[in-house]
Amino acid sequence: MVSITIQHLTKKFGSTLALSDVSLEIARGELFFLLGPSGCGKTTLLRHVAGFSRPNRGTILFDHEDVTHLPVHQRDAAMMFQSYALWPHMTVAENVAFGLEQRRRPDGEIDRRVDEALELVKLQDLGQRHIHQLSGGQQQRVALARALVVRPSVFMLDEPLSNLDAKLRIEMRSEIRRICKDFGLTGLYVTHDQKEALSMADRLAVMDAGKIVQVGPPMQVYRNPLNRMVAEFIGETNFIEGMVKKASYREGLWDVETACGMMRGRPTLEFQPVAGQPVVLSVRPEALTLYEVPDSPNRFHGNILETTYLGDQVQYEISTRDGQLLRISEVNPREILQPGVEEIAFMASTEDVVLLRR
Repeated sequence: MVSITIQHLTKKFGSTLALSDVSLEIARGELFFLLGPSGCGKTTLLRHVAGFSRPNRGTILFDHEDVTHLPVHQRDAAMMFQSYALWPHMTVAENVAFGLEQRRRPDGEIDRRVDEALELVKLQDLGQRHIHQLSGGQQQRVALARALVVRPSVFMLDEPLSNLDAKLRIEMRSEIRRICKDFGLTGLYVTHDQKEALSMADRLAVMDAGKIVQVGPPMQVYRNPLNRMVAEFIGETNFIEGMVKKASYREGLWDVETACGMMRGRPTLEFQPVAGQPVVLSVRPEALTLYEVPDSPNRFHGNILETTYLGDQVQYEISTRDGQLLRISEVNPREILQPGVEEIAFMASTEDVVLLRR
């Protein structure tokens, strides 16, 4: 395994700035995710690390070796593509062996390592099948085996689960993480799927407009977004605009005047509010509850506009007395409230109300 260091990477396509002075440190054996909306630069960054693109400025180091201008085959890295890029005229075993043959390994070693790779992804009995005879999930495993058989130090994945159905995506999340950890691989994984990143990553970076916006462990980024873009992209959230009134009697909390009434919450990391400052409050749907929350002024009243039952949870869209639209997610519901004229009350803990710069 190796560490990856990206220093001041910049890339232009004509007049479009795809990467803007990107710097990043990825530790040895870390499974690191690049996350962001379409066109944010995450795939462009991955392609530079893989060697498919060259930057206008900046360097890429594997450990202490500068690989910025090394060709793909000299980087001791492997990449798994969104489309899998499997050869339809070859058998499963021949697809997996392709990289080893290109490296001119002995036949006996190729056979042994192909068998080991197929066993690792649980396809040991399917080596002689052709690609069209496999399901989508099996094809995904072939692509995974083909990348791993060359025993790379760096393993890169470009939205590898996007073509799978929901159930198989969930299964393969834990499978890919397990394999990366068992092999001791340094992994760089691109996705736009927030749940995929939150459930698999050791750390993640949220990108926007070619820049790194925030880096950190999944829970830290989810609970302490640095700005509105991150809060909105990493999961769902409700935004409520307000004005900072004063520091609360409870240390680390602030009272904020909003159209919903006086609310109390905590600032994000690296943000110190001041009285009179306009802010926006972020409240996750799952942080709102129909039950009483002790020692919290964050109480709302409103009417249910829409109810959506999803089995493990029920989602409510609510219009508050002042006309603010809020979403609530109740996990493991025992009963389901229906839209109607009867007003309901709901609350949020002060720790779940996050102050962001407006």
